[in-house]
Order: sequence, then structure tokens, then C-alpha cells
Amino acid sequence: MPFSKTSQISTIIEYIERLNPVSILDVGVGMGQYGFLSRIHLEHHNLFHIGENEITPRDRKEWRVRIDGIEGYKAYLTPVHDYCYNHIMIGDALKILPTLPDNSYELILAIDILEHFTQTDGVTFLSQLKRVAKKAALISTPKTFIPQDSNANPYENHRSLWEKEKLIENDFPKILDNDFCWIALCSLS
Repeated sequence: MPFSKTSQISTIIEYIERLNPVSILDVGVGMGQYGFLSRIHLEHHNLFHIGENEITPRDRKEWRVRIDGIEGYKAYLTPVHDYCYNHIMIGDALKILPTLPDNSYELILAIDILEHFTQTDGVTFLSQLKRVAKKAALISTPKTFIPQDSNANPYENHRSLWEKEKLIENDFPKILDNDFCWIALCSLS
């Protein structure tokens, strides 16, 4: 689905706030919840001009944080995306990521995306995330296999289950606490 379990949101946003990145790539933006929450929590001082008699939105040019995304299924995009993201690339992440420069984003998010790849493609995907990330890459994936097939959007099909050991083996050794998902972190700085 184009959104993730609510149980992991606070853990992920707390990590984002602590890291305080100036650039984020959200891979598989879906409904845009992490772009929206990142924008609010990282830009809360830069979203509005607060005057004596009025509050007005700041121009996007005044935002401190660049939030870009990759989405395979264009129909998910809404006006929320237009507001929260600086730029969204449409297409297959395995084809887009190799076109991005090394270390081009301080933080890469791939929330509930890994299970949509085969194990082989998933290893390639994780490698690309690490290459593009400057400071950290954060992923989440369910701890149990959840069957999911969609004729309308084949990117939604679940193709693999990832165990903690496999994430660690692929340089995502720090596991953040969650009952339902592996929230794994690769710190690069």
C-alpha cells in the first residue's frame, strides 16, 4: 500500500529530527507521509512568516531542506506531494538510483519498499541506497511476509521477506525498535 504502519512513524521521524539533514531522498514516496512529516518537523520555523497581525506561508525558496522523491506509480501523487517535495522522479527506483551522483543526499528513506523487490534486486537496491547516501540510509520492511498482489500497480507486489541477519549482512546493522517492522539504519558518517 502507498503508506506504512503507524507504529513505525514516530521512531522514523524522531531519527530524522536527530539527524537534521538538509537533503532527503524518499524512495517510494507513496502517499507522501514521510515527505510531509519531514517537511513539518525539519522546517517548522521556516514554513510561515509570523507577523504582528498575520501569519503567511513562506516561499518555498526559503526552505532549508531539500526533499526529493522517487515514485514508481504516478497515480499516487497528489497536491500534498507538490507542497512537500522539491522534486519527484517517476519510474523504477532500480533504474533511477544508478543515475544519481554518489553522496547526493544526506539521508535516504526507503520505508516499506524492500519487500517489493526480489532478494537479488533488493541487495542491489540496498547497495544503491548506500552509494547515494552521504550520512545515512534508513529502511523499514515487515518482519513477517504479508502476501500482497496488485494488478493495477505491480510495484505493490510483495516479492521477498528480509530477516535481521540479511539486513546486517548488507551493512544495515543498527536496528531501531519496532514490533512489526525491521527499521534498519546504515550510518555513513
